[in-house]
Order: sequence, then C-alpha cells, then structure tokens
Amino acid sequence: MVQVQEGEHQNPAKAGFFMYFIYILYSPKADKHYIGYSIDPFRRIEQHNTTDSNTFTSKFRPWQLRTIFKCSEHEVDAIQIERFIKSQKSRKFIEKLCQEDFVPDGKLARLVRVPHVQD
Repeated sequence: MVQVQEGEHQNPAKAGFFMYFIYILYSPKADKHYIGYSIDPFRRIEQHNTTDSNTFTSKFRPWQLRTIFKCSEHEVDAIQIERFIKSQKSRKFIEKLCQEDFVPDGKLARLVRVPHVQD
C-alpha cells in the first residue's frame, strides 16, 4: 500500500493544464476496492477519508491508495475508462491493475501508471 504524506504531491491543474487520473483505493477494514477519477487524485483520496457525508466510501474508511494511472486531458475519456473497469465486476481484474508489472492494453491502452505510487 502507498502512504501519501501531506504536501508530497503537486496539483496538476496548477501547472496550467488538466489531466484526468484513474485511481484505485483499497479498504482493509471491508476488504473492498474503489475506483474513481479526478484531476487531483491526492485531494480526492483525502476527501474519501475525511468528508462528513453518508457515502459509499465513508462507510469503509480508511482507504489506502493502491495505484494511480494518468488517463486523458478529457473528462469523458476518464469516465469511460472508470465505467469500463467498474463494469468488469472482477476483483481479480482490479488486483491485476494494481500490480506493478501490469501493462494496459485494449480499452485501457491509454493509461500510464504514475510511478511514484506503485507498491
């Protein structure tokens, strides 16, 4: 699992461009995975772990970051890939995505693993 320290990342949007990322979280408490997308995945993960609302992710805290992939400059692409991953409804598939040696192909070919968050 990856531990993210506060101040350890930079918001990509501040660099003058938007890049959407796909991220995978894991809840050891519930033994569940969560897949999401964001232009600032580190801020989003913090929200999953701290926001005071009754949501799916709030029920299974704490969440640990498993992996992040750079996806696209277009939100629609990130949504399509997020939905594709979720539609597989496969724990094995999600765990495969989290493996360091996973090489995206097919519908996932545009994904690029963000190296500093690998296990």
